[in-house]
Amino acid sequence: MANFRSESVDRLFQTFINLESLEECYAYFEDLCTIKEIQDMSQRLDTAILLAKGCSYQKIAENVAVSTATIGRVSKCLNYGTGGYRTAIQKLEESEETI
Repeated sequence: MANFRSESVDRLFQTFINLESLEECYAYFEDLCTIKEIQDMSQRLDTAILLAKGCSYQKIAENVAVSTATIGRVSKCLNYGTGGYRTAIQKLEESEETI
């Protein structure tokens, strides 16, 4: 992965950490990103979740409406990336257990 670390990116990520509710996230992301960008990111996360559960590319393509190329890119990151997807999925599962 490319090294994109900078003070500016740190500041951006810190704003994500500081958000305290889904409503704050919706408001911020709607200002920050296009609706399509938000939808694309959510589809990538859904894809990673299904891949981690062992779902086939065909099932993911049908259920998430993403291309097999996108599934392949997410799979590569999930299996050979920095562990970001796995950490995010684990934290999501933990937060859902407390609800």
